[in-house]
Amino acid sequence: MGWFRRRTVPGSRVALIRGDSAKAAGAAALLSPNRVLTCAHVVNDVLGRDLLSTERPEVEGALDVAFHGAGTTARGRARLSVWLPPQQHASRVVWAGDLAVLELDEPAPDWTRPVVWRDMTEGLGLRAWHGGGDSITYADIVVGLEDDGCCYLDGELTGAAIGPGYSGGPLWVRSDSTVAGLVVAQLLPGKGALGSQDTVRRGWAVPWQTVRKELERADACDVLDECAVAAPATTDSKGCQADSPAAELLVHALRALLDDPVRRADHCRDLAVGIGCVPPPDTDPSAPAVDELAALLLTEERALATLAESLAPTVRDGAARQALNDLLALGRVEQSIRLLSVGEHRQLLAALRTVTTADPALIPRAAREALRFMTLPGPLGSTARLSEAELEGVVLSLEDCPDGPVGDLGSPPVPALLRLAAFVAAAAAGEARRALDNWCDRVAERLGISRGALAERRADAAAWASHRPSPVARIVTRLSPAGPDDPDRYLCETWLIHRDGTRAAVPMPKDALAPDDIGRLIREAADRCRAAGGDPSSQVDVVVGRDGLQIPVDGWRTGSELGDLFPDLSLALGARYQVALRCPEATRRSEKELRRRWEAHGPGALVVDEPATVQELYERLVNTPYKDTARVVLHGPPQQRNELLLVCLAMGVPVVLWDRAAESHEDAGRLDDIDPTGPLHKLPQRLQEFRAAALGSARSSAARPALVWDDCELPLPGPLELADPS
Repeated sequence: MGWFRRRTVPGSRVALIRGDSAKAAGAAALLSPNRVLTCAHVVNDVLGRDLLSTERPEVEGALDVAFHGAGTTARGRARLSVWLPPQQHASRVVWAGDLAVLELDEPAPDWTRPVVWRDMTEGLGLRAWHGGGDSITYADIVVGLEDDGCCYLDGELTGAAIGPGYSGGPLWVRSDSTVAGLVVAQLLPGKGALGSQDTVRRGWAVPWQTVRKELERADACDVLDECAVAAPATTDSKGCQADSPAAELLVHALRALLDDPVRRADHCRDLAVGIGCVPPPDTDPSAPAVDELAALLLTEERALATLAESLAPTVRDGAARQALNDLLALGRVEQSIRLLSVGEHRQLLAALRTVTTADPALIPRAAREALRFMTLPGPLGSTARLSEAELEGVVLSLEDCPDGPVGDLGSPPVPALLRLAAFVAAAAAGEARRALDNWCDRVAERLGISRGALAERRADAAAWASHRPSPVARIVTRLSPAGPDDPDRYLCETWLIHRDGTRAAVPMPKDALAPDDIGRLIREAADRCRAAGGDPSSQVDVVVGRDGLQIPVDGWRTGSELGDLFPDLSLALGARYQVALRCPEATRRSEKELRRRWEAHGPGALVVDEPATVQELYERLVNTPYKDTARVVLHGPPQQRNELLLVCLAMGVPVVLWDRAAESHEDAGRLDDIDPTGPLHKLPQRLQEFRAAALGSARSSAARPALVWDDCELPLPGPLELADPS
């Protein structure tokens, strides 16, 4: 069994529930906070289909999922993502395939733990649980023959046997915390090639190595990327680990710190309790072998950090501290090893929950400043408010992200998660602030981060927390066509432009977006301004090329800010905000003229309400009385109107208004309700009010006004220039 013995019951189990009876149809393995893996025939069972149906289910709504822990149960919902149906196996006795990945609607509870995978090998001792979650249902089995991607299992003649309700559940390696595959089914005696004298408790499983191949075949690489996998060096049935490069490096670092068996035993007892193992009784003076300890650190994601947490207060001299730094550095290059110890992770989540309960917008606001040069995890980058259910996923995403270099070359870099905690602490109050400050101190000391480096981060955080930023004057969005193969989608960049001229980039997806998705993201950016304590911006500038001046951006939907309560409620972008277009491609050569016209603010608007050629409009804009005009109102048929529009922009006219739906000069009166020649500074507001009334109307004759408003006081964002490339 080894020195580190697992408790009888794993930390958590997952089951699929039949909605009508609330009984478990089968079990599942938690791959990540957002995904579970089970057998396809379990999904069929939940849906009332034939167990071996191969057609992908047309699921209406989500499936019920239960999470079982020590003395607690939580419910969730999940939707089918990857479907690999049961297939006839070469043996004709069992079947192959039979896998399904489900996406959770909400992240799994923070007390659950995703499984860590390892290959299944002959002779390996395993343990399975019924999906109902009762500890007493455990069944012990041993791996027998492996054949064509399938592993056969033999159960002992005492205790529970694998049966209905076990399918889809993880097969836990009894000697460690890893999972080697999924239960598929038991082989019933008297059916097929084997009779009752041949089998008593025989079943079969899909091993991890087959799961991996099947998911690759299904192009589910994103699912595989989330799977935690033990180091390539695997343990045998007795819990001993073979040599691997990572294990050898860890053994060398551990010998420098824990070569004394008595000292090693003391720290490993603390480690065992921290990660949920049962150490030997106090009367047993033995210590684990260094090789076994190294194997544990590679398979238990928080073991290395938990061991370092025990060691850090005891290392005083420079050589011991350097040895601990070397051990931590090895952990940073292993994907299966987490940054935080079990205790640090639990304490951070508790403190962040307190903060989120008091102010759901604080953590996203702090993240946008503390991690401004990083691509933020989904919940931080896409929403203005963070829920408690999203905290676990955010912490996991940020654990392994490094920060930039620090001034003190003798200090390790400050992790992104520690920097974020410092910023949240600076803006929090009361007990939450003290808890986060103390947490930062302990983690920094354990990681060997110098006091100067942490103080630098705290100074940045304090300056940010005490600063009251200039209000957001407008939101600027730059659209680029996705390409001829996808003409109705756009690449999008967005900035918040403050009244003092500073700007902040808004995290946006890198892929091409549909118009209504862009409208929703713009609305969410405005919502974040409100959540940050500022006035919501009412002005939106959409930057387009010359070919994009007719894009109906004012009609794009912005989604519902009421969330799932009323998901269908939505306003058009032009009804919610003062939307205007800008086209630097057309005005690039006339920037001085554009500024001159703004400052001169000539005699009024030039209204083109009768047929005019490009030459005629050019002469009117060059000569008096319109050489200083800042506004042109265009009427007429589309082709002529579009040519005149480009002349206005090239001549530096900052404000141009036209009816995008007009067919001729006879439609000019449709803009009268906007008062196009009225006070210029009120024109965007009058236009918004008109759109709010017209865009909700079914009248086909309603005008569709478009506006170019090129404000010189707030220049467009230029290319990013970094003084420090790092």
